[in-house]
Amino acid sequence: MSERSGKPDRPRYRGDVQGLRAVAVLAVVAGHYGLPGLPGGFLGVDVFLVVSGFLITQLVVGEARRTGRVSIGGFYARRARRILPASTLVLVVTVALASMLLGAAESLEVVRDAGWAALFAANVRFAQVGADYFSRDQLTSPLQHYWSLAVEEQFYVVWPLLVLLCVGFLGRRRARDRPSLVPLLVVLLGLVAASFAHAVHLSRTEPLLAYFSATTRAWELGVGALVALVGARVAAPLSPRARGLLALTGVVGIGLVVTTFHHGTQARAELVAVPVLATAMVLLAGVGHEHEPVGVQRLLGVRPMRAIGDWSFSLYLWHWPLLVILEARYGEASPLARLDLALIVLALAAVTYRFVEQPWRSAVRFPRPRALALYPASVGVLALTCAIGWSYAHARVATYGEGPAVTLAESGVTDDPEVDISPDPIVALVQASVYAGEQGRPVPADLRPGRLELPDSIAGVGECDYSPAGVRELCARGDTDADRTIVVIGDSHARMWITAFEKIATRAGYRTYYLVKPECTAASVTVSAPVTGGPWDDCDDFREWAFDQVAELDPAMTVLASTGPDDTVFTGADGAGEVGVDDPRRADVLEQAWTTTFARLAPHTDDLRLIRDVPRAGFVLGTCLTRDDPDLGDCLFTPEPDHEADADASERAAWRSGVAVVDPRPWLCWRGRCAAVIGDVIPYLDGSHLTSTYSGELGESLGRRLGLWQA
Repeated sequence: MSERSGKPDRPRYRGDVQGLRAVAVLAVVAGHYGLPGLPGGFLGVDVFLVVSGFLITQLVVGEARRTGRVSIGGFYARRARRILPASTLVLVVTVALASMLLGAAESLEVVRDAGWAALFAANVRFAQVGADYFSRDQLTSPLQHYWSLAVEEQFYVVWPLLVLLCVGFLGRRRARDRPSLVPLLVVLLGLVAASFAHAVHLSRTEPLLAYFSATTRAWELGVGALVALVGARVAAPLSPRARGLLALTGVVGIGLVVTTFHHGTQARAELVAVPVLATAMVLLAGVGHEHEPVGVQRLLGVRPMRAIGDWSFSLYLWHWPLLVILEARYGEASPLARLDLALIVLALAAVTYRFVEQPWRSAVRFPRPRALALYPASVGVLALTCAIGWSYAHARVATYGEGPAVTLAESGVTDDPEVDISPDPIVALVQASVYAGEQGRPVPADLRPGRLELPDSIAGVGECDYSPAGVRELCARGDTDADRTIVVIGDSHARMWITAFEKIATRAGYRTYYLVKPECTAASVTVSAPVTGGPWDDCDDFREWAFDQVAELDPAMTVLASTGPDDTVFTGADGAGEVGVDDPRRADVLEQAWTTTFARLAPHTDDLRLIRDVPRAGFVLGTCLTRDDPDLGDCLFTPEPDHEADADASERAAWRSGVAVVDPRPWLCWRGRCAAVIGDVIPYLDGSHLTSTYSGELGESLGRRLGLWQA
């Protein structure tokens, strides 16, 4: 997504490159919109990165070789004219649409994302929040695609400086000499090799960071830069037939990866090299022969492809937020509706290119000082937009909820002769809350936690956060002087119980250890890595380490809690077999995996327990409570059957293994329906995780169920 212009110091225009952009952006849109036949369409982003590195390097190196210097101010002025108008417009519109169509809590998250995107740090933001499984049930950010723009701009902070150093200084022996590209080539080769090696390593240990990090993506931009540096010399002796074959091979390679590769490809950086090298082939075939396209280059350069290539930046910016926001508001769209939306986005991109991108790209209208001023101007506009969005969200929530807290006496449930009220006060309050929802009672005005405080109602992990790969240490909590120990093992669905266990440990006198890693189930099965897919080796390693700690600690009690994997699980040697979410073998695989875990831990602990996973809603409860002033009945939910099937598998394995099970469903649901508000407490921070507030409320009940104290 780089610029081109008619100025003589710019690279000569290549229609096939514009066509290559068209191929890339159409693949991305098709992949994101779920259009059939393009499961690897997301790899179009990698094509973009290579093309961007190629064009920018041609521009910067050409200037350095002619003048012996690189105008850093001129470079960033061009980038500002090229990037900021369209990207700022889409950010402003996205925040506005989110504020109007989404729940207040969701729109606040979009506001936060827009702030990071405005600073070209969206990849940092999404690496942080994406690493936390508690965000998985939340709305996918409509600005998540800004990560690639952030990676490019972070690369361009460093790249022109390196070119200036290597070509302008190291590459010039005498003032009158033509600068040598050798120092830059050596540095670039080292950068590409280091970045690629880092990507290969990190994609196996910290896949989320590998996906979003500029250091693991720099090699892709660097490959494009290498083609710009050596392409003329390599391509010069090639015959038209050889160039045509080279370009055809590249296009076929791109076609194969977008039609056959799946999401797990991103877990293996070496596989991403296929579309990267294929793109480099297409670029290389035309270097030095810009006016002599051959074979498939001519097809890439036809007018419709060039036009879509021109619109590609705007098309990329618009396609994702419109899809995410509209589906979040109105539900998942049909394939035909998504196709219609794709056509609308294409038209919107054409309009944006004509009336936003093109006028601002004029160096005459916007000379360097004015162009550089676009950076603070963009940040200022977005700061104002975000401030308005933030205030509007809080104002909306302030008008929602007019009822009192739900109580057993006031709910009306005690007056229903068909209802048998539970003697357990927590279960009785759940009955009252579900009953109040069925009667359409208003949402309480004062809630714990507050509607907009939900994202922060997460149990703390203390000093030991096992989310990053390779963290292997023990941190004692609870009553650290106690002789008795409780170990809790699992994923984020074990973490959400920490507040309850801390209450138990303090009262009953237990030292506690929380060996919890987001998305890493306690069941002995290999799961797919977050975001990138593919077998997650670090999860397997962490689980084995956690089991070893139980053997060493010899705890009085070990408690397991995990949700069923949301994606593929892998079985067999080296994860050779894949069991998808809808695979009929899934229940048996998970039951066996839990049985294996129980067998591993039982000999090393006095008491082994399983907490069955809590029911999952088909929506985010916080969103329901912050949209369109709901009543309690609007946010009642029925547990998702597939999720219950996974929980059933864990419970069957526990029964077979003689492991006692704590079933939390009576603390959340009654008569097959679950409450979004229990008394005055919001129990879920999303669709499947307990808030730390409600977890704490359940501490005494959980302690009794585990036999750790008497009533």
